[in-house]
Amino acid sequence: MKLQVIRQRGLWWSISALGILAGLVAMLISWQQIGTPLRPSLDFVGGTRLQLELDCTKPGVCDQPIDIAAVRTAIAKQGLESSSVQEIVGQDRRGLSIRTSPLSVEQRTTLQNILSEKIGAFDPAKTQIDTVGPVLGQQILASGLIALLVSFLGITIYLSLRFQLDYAVFALVALFHDVLIATGAFAIFGLVFKLEVDSLFIVALLTIVGFSVNDTVVIYDRIRENLALNPGRSINEVVDDSINQTLTRSINTTLTALLSLVAIFFFGGATLKNFALALIIGFIAGAYSSIFIASPLWALWRERVGSPPSPEKSDIAPSDGTI
Repeated sequence: MKLQVIRQRGLWWSISALGILAGLVAMLISWQQIGTPLRPSLDFVGGTRLQLELDCTKPGVCDQPIDIAAVRTAIAKQGLESSSVQEIVGQDRRGLSIRTSPLSVEQRTTLQNILSEKIGAFDPAKTQIDTVGPVLGQQILASGLIALLVSFLGITIYLSLRFQLDYAVFALVALFHDVLIATGAFAIFGLVFKLEVDSLFIVALLTIVGFSVNDTVVIYDRIRENLALNPGRSINEVVDDSINQTLTRSINTTLTALLSLVAIFFFGGATLKNFALALIIGFIAGAYSSIFIASPLWALWRERVGSPPSPEKSDIAPSDGTI
């Protein structure tokens, strides 16, 4: 069965547009509510995060749900009204995750004692405290954004030299698509599940960009090869055939990566769950954009402006699906 990518490109682009639009709406709502398009972790805004778990080995301590309203009231009395409070619930565990402004050791101790009196004794072995200064948080965010921009620039130069400028332009469109889908998904998760993004999210975006452009280059290689072998055929037919010829490779590569990421998401540590989730979403978006965004857009462009002379057959080695 041959996948009709070019003939149904309006459908594929509509699906992408709806996904991006949903993410942009979520980012706008998030901006209105908390002042940022995504819910930032301490890595970016600075502050102190306390993770406190009740000592469930003591009788009666974990029998009742935590009164979040009482917790907020106790925190507000310490002048920390803007703090974020989330309940931690799991098998044989119950506790709090509190994100607030930077606290000194004395302030943290006072807050822990007050909360212990309100809701019960905490297990010292399970207490986690993270503190990040606001200046360091801004530096981490700036460095991450610069790294993302540099990666886009490097990809543009590489694809322009290896192929032509228009190949690079539409590959970048696909990469922006992947980044918007991933960030939009996390904006939605931030509104619904209070999910935060940390410095690993920037790392995930860079990994997504690398994975997606690799898949796009494989398809571009096959398109260029088929153009040289069939100079008389239409651009749309060549692109359709090239995508179908590399489709199995794209699906297998993506599924192999997703199997590992799903395992990390379900069985890995808590610190890697959001990272794995971002990669899962981004890798799916990357495979989708390589097949349904970059190449069909390039075909539409060449169809409108006309195709330059095809490369000589002798200049092109048969593609084996690698870069």
